[in-house]
Amino acid sequence: MAIHIRPIKAFKDNYIWTLINDSNNQAIVVDPGQAEPVMAYLEIHDLDLTAIWITHHHMDHTGGVAELQQSYPMTHIVAHSEHGVRMDQSVKDGSSVNAWGYSAQVWEVAGHTQSHLAYLLDIESQKHVFCGDTLFSGGCGRVFTGTIEELYNSFERLKKLPDETLFYPAHEYTADNLRFGLSIEPNNEAIRHSLLEATKNVERGIASLPVTLAHEKQVNVFMRPDMADTIEGVSRQVSLVDTKPLTVFAALRELKNNF
Repeated sequence: MAIHIRPIKAFKDNYIWTLINDSNNQAIVVDPGQAEPVMAYLEIHDLDLTAIWITHHHMDHTGGVAELQQSYPMTHIVAHSEHGVRMDQSVKDGSSVNAWGYSAQVWEVAGHTQSHLAYLLDIESQKHVFCGDTLFSGGCGRVFTGTIEELYNSFERLKKLPDETLFYPAHEYTADNLRFGLSIEPNNEAIRHSLLEATKNVERGIASLPVTLAHEKQVNVFMRPDMADTIEGVSRQVSLVDTKPLTVFAALRELKNNF
């Protein structure tokens, strides 16, 4: 059984990640903010939608659920009780979800929103993390109904995964995030190289994602609040009361808000 993971583009810069089982032509989609592009993709590739996984309640992640439920009534909807969708399976931190015999762990990764979830799917010892708007390549989500402390703790939790873990953020924000990263760490050649690659890919219509955790540890300043170069870069722009990782992380988020 071969499972492929493909992005479906939605809105201006959303990705609806789609798990495809070649052996039975079934699909699972994550965060369908729009139904139309999903339905078109399923029709073109002759796929049957069997499940929807939701990471958080924002409409650009849930707006297509009801229409997809109507068109594919056997679809199994997985969400947190606070995600505002009609679900078949309510999940929270510690839950698990089935994907054709493979198990996906559900983690709470709050911060962007208080009830934000990530789905950690293990396929043949390779971890795939559908992280919604918590982690972006080179960045992190804005804080809305969560707290900066929760977001920091979510990053600390994700950082403990194996370096080869693949992350599937829900937006194509990579180039903008890396430009911000260079404003903090102007001498970071990994960020500079990644920005060139991401810009080329986006211009060609190719997703800059997924990315490995090892990659993010090199280029994502929100993964690096304890690194001397990051601390120095933040200190050049704002006055820090101390250089504790949480303090630096919070300052980075404020700087990015105004970048």
